[in-house]
Amino acid sequence: MIEVWLWRLIHGFNWVVLVYFIALNIVYFATSVMAFRSLRRYARRLRSFDVDDLIASGGAPPITLFAPAYNEEATCVESTRSLLTLRYPEYEMLLINDGSKDKTLERLKEAFHLVPAARAPTAEIATAAIRGVYRSKRNPALWVIDKENGGKADALNVGVNFCRTPLFCAMDADSLLEPEALMRIVRPFLEESRTVAAGGIIRIANGCTVEAGIVTDVRLPSNIWAQFQVLEYLRAFLAGRMGWDALNATFIISGAFGLFRRSTVVDVGGYSSKFTGFETVGEDIELVVHLHRHCYENRIPYRVAYVPDPVAWTECPESMKVLGRQRDRWQRGLNEVTFHHLKMLFNPRYGRIGLIAFPYFCLLEGLGPAIEFFGYVSFLLTIVLGQASWLFIVCFLMAAIVLGIALSLAAIALEELSFRRYRRFRDLIRLFLLSVIEGVGYRQLNSYWRFKGFVGAIFRQKGWGKMERKGFQPKK
Repeated sequence: MIEVWLWRLIHGFNWVVLVYFIALNIVYFATSVMAFRSLRRYARRLRSFDVDDLIASGGAPPITLFAPAYNEEATCVESTRSLLTLRYPEYEMLLINDGSKDKTLERLKEAFHLVPAARAPTAEIATAAIRGVYRSKRNPALWVIDKENGGKADALNVGVNFCRTPLFCAMDADSLLEPEALMRIVRPFLEESRTVAAGGIIRIANGCTVEAGIVTDVRLPSNIWAQFQVLEYLRAFLAGRMGWDALNATFIISGAFGLFRRSTVVDVGGYSSKFTGFETVGEDIELVVHLHRHCYENRIPYRVAYVPDPVAWTECPESMKVLGRQRDRWQRGLNEVTFHHLKMLFNPRYGRIGLIAFPYFCLLEGLGPAIEFFGYVSFLLTIVLGQASWLFIVCFLMAAIVLGIALSLAAIALEELSFRRYRRFRDLIRLFLLSVIEGVGYRQLNSYWRFKGFVGAIFRQKGWGKMERKGFQPKK
């Protein structure tokens, strides 16, 4: 009798997993369709006028760039040079050294002739102690703030405290912005005064050629782990976030590249950190969710936007170990944030965020790793013990693998129809092949990493894990 009930439970769970995969793919398909329509409209708008000339002549607001750095000696100089060549009327840069243990600060001092300087704070968000403030003699727009280690969110809060402009751009110290990136990401703020945040697209710099801080030749990386991430980023940013923006329900702005209205961020208390009361490794997700919640609760008209063509290039992990730590951390961050703001779930008070976006990210993306992990185990157990019907096997493989491959191919098509960064024919062929290979092996491994992050969030695991940087490839 126990065995019969056990098999009924397993079969029931298998169908729950199947429904989960179908629901997940329906959402992916819907956002891909909306992304296709939005990208076409956006491309027509770009052709109708010169965006850069329009912004330059329209009084674009000054911007401060925040670049938190912790043990970034391999990439900090190259990426800082890139940021100092941006095409934008008025901006300055705050590079926050978060208590690095390597030679990050020494390399910056040597490369940019930093000297001690005075700079008064404009906000009082609690942070770790400041050890020194420096300014470049070579480029007065560059400031470096040296502080005790407190984590990325704490470093960003130092930037907010010392920011003197209405907008700030938060990014990673190891990222490279394209010269026109600020000109393009500021557009939502010029078009709608109620805009409080906007995100751009993140692309993989591994395998690309970098000259003077600018990506001059775009190619697929040779490393297989980095190749998979190129495909994932295309799917996430072009098919995913573009679709959510079409719904006016942007839920995530990557910590590697986002533009924010400083006054609103100060109103919500800055980024969540151990000094502000809630510490999470998903500080970028938490800030955006907090902005949504703050504006809804205080009935403030607002918009959180996504812009598909401002590009930040970043170095991605090239080893399975480091990649696994990153995905574990990303999942932990998502679960920590959704647990913390659980009152928004299916709450009509928070509009389409509470009724659509939050349920999707909390249930399908947040709980999804546990469903997928046990779903694959249950599926294999059912097959090995001869308890699965052919109908179920076909339906499961279609929902879990084949539809995923189709969505990856759709993301590549969106890239080709819109921006065409990968122009070499063999790179496109490799992307198409990766779409097939990814579905069997890599996706299941990614589910395992995310499941670990899910468990880590439940047991309140702390820490980021060590990330290894090789630096950008110079022009040969």
